[in-house]
Amino acid sequence: MMQTSLRGLLAALALSLMAACSQGGFSSPAGSPYAPGMAEGEAIDGLTVGHRLMAAGEYELALKAYYRAAASQGATVDVLSAIGSANLKLGRLGQAEQVLRRAIDADNRFVPAWNNLGVVLMEKGEVAEAARVFETAYALDSGQSDSIRQNLRIALAKRKDPGYVEPENKTFSLVRRGAGEYLLLTRQ
Repeated sequence: MMQTSLRGLLAALALSLMAACSQGGFSSPAGSPYAPGMAEGEAIDGLTVGHRLMAAGEYELALKAYYRAAASQGATVDVLSAIGSANLKLGRLGQAEQVLRRAIDADNRFVPAWNNLGVVLMEKGEVAEAARVFETAYALDSGQSDSIRQNLRIALAKRKDPGYVEPENKTFSLVRRGAGEYLLLTRQ
């Protein structure tokens, strides 16, 4: 009985050794429903992945890709500007402004960061500063970008005509008209 179990054990051991030494190894055959092993080759840059996700409207995923790019490349002006743009698209204006200002501090000649900072400021209602920022972006770009030119025009138009209307100097008073009824009178 012991010889039979020993023979079975040796047979199983021989089969496992032959399988490990085969040409295929542990890789899955073509058409297998299982996931392949590790991919070979170079990984795609996180900044490129983020740009593609932004174009697809996946702003949260793009932001995560930009953070991965920052971890691998460092906080370059390109990465900071991209993070600020993703935050802008997500409506996180305070975060976007902070990161875009850091990008400008890193390279004060980087036009996309200036333009995106101007957009953030316009969204926040800070039109005068936005116009100044767009002027800087337009000057650095030498007037080459139509979108920056259009942003500057809009900011200048809003700065000159902010839509502010002088309040009317009317005073109001309540006059009681019986039990529980009041009449609102205005005096000019």
